[in-house]
Amino acid sequence: RALDYLVGFTLSPVLWRKLPGARSAGRVQSVALRLVCDREREIETFVAREYWSIVAQMATLRGDGFEARLSGADGQKITRLSVGTADEAAAFRVALDSATFSVRSVEAKPMRRHPQPPFTTSTLQQEASRKLGLAPARTMQIAQRLYEGVDVGGETVGLITYMRTDGVDMAPEAVAATRAAIGAQYGERYLPQAPRKYTTKAKNAQEAHEAIRPTVPERTPKSVARHLDPEQARLYELIWTRTIASQMESAELERTTADISAKAAGRDLDLTATGTVVKFDGFLTLYREGKDDEDEDEDGRRLPAMTAGEGLEKREIVTTQHFTEPPPRYSEASLVKRMEELGIGRPSTYAAVLAVLRDREYVKIDKKRLVPEDKGRLVTAFLQSFF
Repeated sequence: RALDYLVGFTLSPVLWRKLPGARSAGRVQSVALRLVCDREREIETFVAREYWSIVAQMATLRGDGFEARLSGADGQKITRLSVGTADEAAAFRVALDSATFSVRSVEAKPMRRHPQPPFTTSTLQQEASRKLGLAPARTMQIAQRLYEGVDVGGETVGLITYMRTDGVDMAPEAVAATRAAIGAQYGERYLPQAPRKYTTKAKNAQEAHEAIRPTVPERTPKSVARHLDPEQARLYELIWTRTIASQMESAELERTTADISAKAAGRDLDLTATGTVVKFDGFLTLYREGKDDEDEDEDGRRLPAMTAGEGLEKREIVTTQHFTEPPPRYSEASLVKRMEELGIGRPSTYAAVLAVLRDREYVKIDKKRLVPEDKGRLVTAFLQSFF
């Protein structure tokens, strides 16, 4: 807090004198603004690079279709950016069109995916932004209301625990109640033998409070929905499902990788097909964590049965032009995550910091992404130059 006063009270008057229209600086605020401005500079200076993907639509001799990607040529590994021109892609396509295909090897590896811990202030803000489209400040307003209490059947009831916390553990009685709810609603198969224990990974964490959780796990979202407004109901459901899932059994998956040989006109080409199948959904039956930037998800993409040495038939070779893309602008969720990773500020203040940046007109939100305003970029440049 002393640092906040020192930075804010010292720098803000300097900004007022030197940059008309600039309204404030702060220990956390100015660093958050710089992150947004630095990302914008990266985007502006980014130079796109052309690359091509080569995908073969294949089938087993039994007619089961699947997709494989070019991964090697004549002993050299092919990475995402290896094929850089249309001529190179066309040469590979000609070779693959006349190739003979066979399975070199098939490997299936079991995997386990574990649930995430219950929410902290920071992770609640991130997930509410991703899944519900709520700004961090709005998330905290709704959470405050759920914590203070709502009228349920004529009685004012606090539905969640304190919402400003870095802690990821729960009280033993809450863990026991959560496990009982899992057993009753989903069956013993979804209940681990022992309760899960979590520890925080955040820098500067202060774990004086429990994780954010329902005060009574048996109080399901459906049972309280009629007492809540739509935003309250959605946030409560998010907190409830995350809490219940945190004590459920891990998901069991199987990742299969098939290496395929393609021989044509003296060339030895390699293709790879992958697929991930969920054998037991575990906590995934209830909850999947959101992502800021969705990658291609292989869950549920099943490969047909194949054995080493088996012949394959080609249906189509598809070459596609791509260009590398600049890093994405920060969303409010991804900026909160980055600030937490860097140990900047306290999670309980992130919502207020983002609100200040908008109120000062240092940043604006465009398509759910943070874009620095000219004023914000000028302030950042001034502070970098003189402080």
